[in-house]
Amino acid sequence: MKEWFFAQNPITQAFLATCFTWFVTALGASLVFFFKEINKKFLDGMMGFAAGVMIAASFWSLLAPAIEIAAEGEIPSWIPAATGFLAGGFFLWGVDKILPHLHIGYPIEEAEGIKTGWQRSVLLVLAITLHNIPEGLAVGIAFGALSSDLPSATIAGAIALTLGIGIQNFPEGAAVSLPLRREGMSRLKSFYYGQLSGIVEPMGGLLGAAAVIIMKPILPYALSFAAGAMIFVVVEELIPESQLDKNTDIATIGTMLGFAVMMILDVALG
Repeated sequence: MKEWFFAQNPITQAFLATCFTWFVTALGASLVFFFKEINKKFLDGMMGFAAGVMIAASFWSLLAPAIEIAAEGEIPSWIPAATGFLAGGFFLWGVDKILPHLHIGYPIEEAEGIKTGWQRSVLLVLAITLHNIPEGLAVGIAFGALSSDLPSATIAGAIALTLGIGIQNFPEGAAVSLPLRREGMSRLKSFYYGQLSGIVEPMGGLLGAAAVIIMKPILPYALSFAAGAMIFVVVEELIPESQLDKNTDIATIGTMLGFAVMMILDVALG
């Protein structure tokens, strides 16, 4: 199986990797078949963990390789990194203002984006979907970078990023399905909505991989773009939500652990 995966082209690898991260989201959503609710302290810790993973992945798997790749060009290496990073943040900011969504733990009156009459369940799914977009792009770009044959772009690093994103997707699936179950929705429907939030990751993976393969000069910008988008999600959504119920110590420890796990994965495998 391992040999077969390594033999595939980067676009196929990106698609398979993001299908794995989608599967882990569905695995987290499947908790709804066993529990009606989950301990809020545990959930806050897991949300903090997800934030830590994304922060570490943004540097170790995306920004650092982007700077190394850019250093081989003629312009200062910080220009592609800074430009792409800020562009990623502004892109997510724009989507955040347009896409209707509701963050976990907030009343429907505080839904963001364009005002609609959509149900609470749809708005919750869209909130998680919003930050699955940069995750899918990040994995896709990491695998697409393999076609560049650059020393800083390795399949081990791309796999480490995939594992890190997959691990932090588990609580995200549960964070959608379990609240829906508490509100009276059936287990099957709650699971459906929970896993649905991860469906954009294979799409983002294909788009990211194809883009950097077709336009290799944008690679450092694309890596930094994904990093900026992920950091925007962490600061705007994950950290505030993890500390909404004042479980600040648990959420902070979760963030530290998530960062450490992702750093270990990237350094050990990459």
